[in-house]
Amino acid sequence: MAVDEDPGAVRPWVDEAQATFPVLLDRDHVITERYSMVNVPTVVWIDEDDHLVRPNDVAFGDDQFIAFTGIESQPHHEALRRWVLDGELPLADEDAVRQRQMPPTPDEQLGRAEYRLALHLRREGRDAAAEGHFVRAGELAPMDFTIRRASMPLRGLDPFGEPFFELYGEWEAAGKPYYPTSRDEQGTAD
Repeated sequence: MAVDEDPGAVRPWVDEAQATFPVLLDRDHVITERYSMVNVPTVVWIDEDDHLVRPNDVAFGDDQFIAFTGIESQPHHEALRRWVLDGELPLADEDAVRQRQMPPTPDEQLGRAEYRLALHLRREGRDAAAEGHFVRAGELAPMDFTIRRASMPLRGLDPFGEPFFELYGEWEAAGKPYYPTSRDEQGTAD
């Protein structure tokens, strides 16, 4: 799933990955909000009965971002294989799943509303009005990359340039907040 506004921005990534699966474009942040996603990549495990078995977590298909995140891909891949092949759940029970979920704070909820309003205004061609709401959304949800980074190309900012590295610096200074999870995939939380 991508949180970009423009399908053309997603196409190169899909083509490079040679994706053989559907890629959802969550332009309106419906899924992002429903699952309280605040960063990308985010991995959510949902079983065949639509039960959440592992809430939001950060995982990678390979180790190309390990210098930024310190997160190796192999432990996640191994846990995923154990679940798919052996039925081994990543967390003990529903209570453990609930404890790892991150419901949005009231400010984060308001930030999401501000972001949606900014999107609407931008789509109506009211860029100047949208800008204030994009800024306010980022103030209310400062560590939400799905708001702050997703707004960059919409605001004429380079999401791979200096504005991103400024956001990344803020994130580092805040202690690199991610989803509450087990980093070693062995059941111990960090």
